[in-house]
Amino acid sequence: MNQLTLKAPFTVQGRGLHSGLDITATFLPAPVGHGYKFQRVDLEDQPVIDAVAENVVDTTRGTVLGKRDVRVSTVEHALAALCASGIDNCLVQVNAPELPILDGSAIEYMKAIEETGVEEQNADKDFYIIKQKTTMRDEESGSTITIYPDDHFSVEVMVEYNSPILPNQFAMLDDMRDFRDKVASARTFVFVREIEPLLAGGLIKGGSLDNAIVIYDRETSQENIDHLCDIVGIPLRTLSKLGYINESPLKWDNEPARHKLMDVIGDLALVGRPIMGRVVAVRPGHGINSKFTRMLRKEVKHTEIQAPLYDPNKPALIDVNGVRNLLPHRYPFLLVDKVIEMDKKHAVAVKNVTVNEPFFQGHFPQEPVMPGVLIVEAMAQTAGVLVLNNVEDPERYSTYFMKIDNVKFRQKVVPGNTLLLHVALTTEIRRGCATVKGYAFVGEKIVCEAEFMAQIIKNK
Repeated sequence: MNQLTLKAPFTVQGRGLHSGLDITATFLPAPVGHGYKFQRVDLEDQPVIDAVAENVVDTTRGTVLGKRDVRVSTVEHALAALCASGIDNCLVQVNAPELPILDGSAIEYMKAIEETGVEEQNADKDFYIIKQKTTMRDEESGSTITIYPDDHFSVEVMVEYNSPILPNQFAMLDDMRDFRDKVASARTFVFVREIEPLLAGGLIKGGSLDNAIVIYDRETSQENIDHLCDIVGIPLRTLSKLGYINESPLKWDNEPARHKLMDVIGDLALVGRPIMGRVVAVRPGHGINSKFTRMLRKEVKHTEIQAPLYDPNKPALIDVNGVRNLLPHRYPFLLVDKVIEMDKKHAVAVKNVTVNEPFFQGHFPQEPVMPGVLIVEAMAQTAGVLVLNNVEDPERYSTYFMKIDNVKFRQKVVPGNTLLLHVALTTEIRRGCATVKGYAFVGEKIVCEAEFMAQIIKNK
């Protein structure tokens, strides 16, 4: 899967939820590896803030990104729309300290993305694959987020409020392609009892019944209701019973839970890479979302490249006989047992290291260690399979080293290890020359890496 960006810019306009300002935000295509960034075009020098977890500076009623004294808030709905659309690279230019709230959901962003279209870029998506269960719990709030290994990204959310109107609710999104129809229209919500404290804190100046679900769940006097109507700037009304006070009905019975699910997706986009895993969030909020994302982000930053997924129960993409058809190498120098993954740009192969390897007789008799040059050779043979698989009559060609650079050995390889060999073309093949970056793994650890150039030459 290749990275995606927008085909062309698009603009949304609206009021800021917290600032009350009239805001314009323009979403622009961005190059490979750019990620999500926000640019304050209303400020001198037009500073840019990377949309990553370490730049979250506040989570009060929304996710706020900051860099020094520059801030951009209410970014989660836009990020959820970009993430669900598969977009990897986008620059958002905004002329205010927050994005417009629009109708309180992500549907306007989704419509704009659909109308504009997306464009495939010439680089692989850089998934962060969840390989073990990870949990974070906030003892004070009782909130919990857990992520499990899975072969795609999905989210489950359970919300719980001490409210007769908003009881326990559940929402699930198993396929991001359903985001538009099942989640994007879910609006943000607020309880009547929260409005005055939020206004006193300088928030929700742009809030209205047009951009939020308002929940009346605790009886209060008509005098208090009139007072709230005055400070919010809406016509006086009588609330005769508990419930939702918006004129427009709920879009789903569990619309609040679906909105919380949207927030989880938007906040997790700050990991900086698309995630492959299943998220289960109980009583989520921007606070725990941010803490959890920051924890994952630390792992992402410290992981140069993840070890390939290897299931020995799955059949090989190319077995040893197929490898022999592609490579001229034979015993004792064929160092690829099978290929488990391959496309035009990369390949993953397996080399099972046994004590019967002939080189262990002399390297070393009392402490058998696989020679580092043979690990590099195994990566080169994997690259040979990759490039020769794309030429006609591969048996008529061989690949030869021209250059090896930046070789690093990090850990011994010994009998009983299974080497996972990951190679990827760093440039297109030109004039029969391939430039490759290779990694060798044992388990989750890199044991060797190298960059090399090879030439494809026709056999005599």
